[in-house]
Amino acid sequence: MLDDKDRIFTNLYGFQDWGLKGAKGRGDWDDTKALMALGQDAIIDIVKASGLRGRGGAGFPTGMKWSFMPKEPKPGKPNFLVINADESEPGSCKDREIIRHDPHKLIEGALLAGFAMRARAGYIYIRGEFIREAETLFAAVQQAYDAGLLGKNAAGSGYDFDLFVHRGAGAYICGEETAMLNSLEGKKGLPRLKPPFPAGAGLYGCPTTVNNVESIAVVPTILRRGAPWFKSFGREKNEGTKLFQISGHVNKPCVVEESMSIPFRELIDRHAGGIRGGWDNLLAVIPGGSSVPLVPAEQIMDCPMDFDALRDLQSGLGTAAIIVMDKSTDVVRAIARLSYFYKHESCGQCTPCREGTGWMWRVMERLREGNAEMHEIDMLWDVTKQVEGHTICALGDAAAWPIQGLIRHYRPELERRIAERQAGALEAAE
Repeated sequence: MLDDKDRIFTNLYGFQDWGLKGAKGRGDWDDTKALMALGQDAIIDIVKASGLRGRGGAGFPTGMKWSFMPKEPKPGKPNFLVINADESEPGSCKDREIIRHDPHKLIEGALLAGFAMRARAGYIYIRGEFIREAETLFAAVQQAYDAGLLGKNAAGSGYDFDLFVHRGAGAYICGEETAMLNSLEGKKGLPRLKPPFPAGAGLYGCPTTVNNVESIAVVPTILRRGAPWFKSFGREKNEGTKLFQISGHVNKPCVVEESMSIPFRELIDRHAGGIRGGWDNLLAVIPGGSSVPLVPAEQIMDCPMDFDALRDLQSGLGTAAIIVMDKSTDVVRAIARLSYFYKHESCGQCTPCREGTGWMWRVMERLREGNAEMHEIDMLWDVTKQVEGHTICALGDAAAWPIQGLIRHYRPELERRIAERQAGALEAAE
């Protein structure tokens, strides 16, 4: 269990002042100049040594990502930092809590990360629906400017760094890093082909790193308390603390900071008040937001909640948005609903995704009613495999994986519906 003294987000629930005065009282902006005096490469090395992996879903090592940026920016091609606050993943709600209650952690993290990567400026791309959060963020950035912590000679370090807040228009696809860069440039939010990768040619064709809000917000604390401290939590290659968002059929839905690799049962019992109707009533769990495959109860009960353990279960930690489903859930209808979401949010650039998401949703709707043939289950599986991995961005995978998880674990339920419907039709015909 994570002790209170080890929590990074000490105002997660907003009981204290979110402003600069409150943030300084909690230890933010404490001699930031001294942290910057460590040096740019030293900061990257500490983040590498801490084992921090991206908190936006993919889990790529953060320090390694930073090291891809050019050490000496070319004239007219400045480096940029872009922070992904477009939290559109169904079930995910951690970044909005950071922005709403602890925005200065993010802003200080942006300065330190931007300095380490030689970035001239940072952009926070915030989801359009987050109205109060955006207001808080605009105000917090202004407070930092007024106090001399951003802009010319930021925090007295001799380094110039500007930070801009950009509001999106509520498109799920803009959470994908290259679609977000297009949106920031004022274009349609369509993902770009890679290569070139953003570290080579990103925002306005300049070297760019895109990081999640949580990945950036934990950096100041890692630099203050040291990489070994952060590395002391969780299993090897899954180190640190993590914000878990628990929703669905638990007694107390919540967002909570815990150490990585905490067993699922312990996490739910300690923070979410247990499963509604007891542990025997648990059906399945989507462990990382709607785009990862579900895991049946018996497999996840004692599973460590980290990247590698969930990958071994053919699922993923994603953003750690845990959606709990008890036995009252119509699991086929739940996955059909997600299929509709991905059909709706597809940008339509790639044929497999544009055509496949609509086709998969229509088949899922028929399977929900049992109005299908047995061979269509295998046909649906084949189509998910043709969509997965064949699109510019990962939305194709995100649309395919929930259906794959359903067929992998709940095929008997699909077959039962089809058999019942066919038996009913025969009876009516007789």
